[in-house]
Amino acid sequence: MRSAKFITPSMLAICLPLFGCDREISFANDIQPILNDSCIDCHGGAGEGAETSGVDLTDYEGVMRGTNFGPVVIAGDSASSVLYQVIAHETAPEIHMPPHTEDALAEGRGFSLRDPQIQTIAEWIDQGAENN
Repeated sequence: MRSAKFITPSMLAICLPLFGCDREISFANDIQPILNDSCIDCHGGAGEGAETSGVDLTDYEGVMRGTNFGPVVIAGDSASSVLYQVIAHETAPEIHMPPHTEDALAEGRGFSLRDPQIQTIAEWIDQGAENN
């Protein structure tokens, strides 16, 4: 009887999230798709969020530029990053993003990001918010 002494890719896919093993988060491959799916309608081009706050999330430069009032990402510190705070609902309910409640200040309505998406953004910020 032979015992397997190797780890398959499917085993890694299950084990890594369970044990909190870090992986490098890519802005292009991991973060921008989340922003494109959930944020660009308002925070891209002439969207309501881009016009009101100045946040344009269509590319890395826009994310790092932040708002008319200051940065939304503090590289290496997700807990202090406004981007993380608003998507993780650690702010006043009326400014949670994407707006999804009747008391939201924004006119558009969306759906909250899923926990894995929020965690991915937090990890990217904590890893230094690189343009990779």
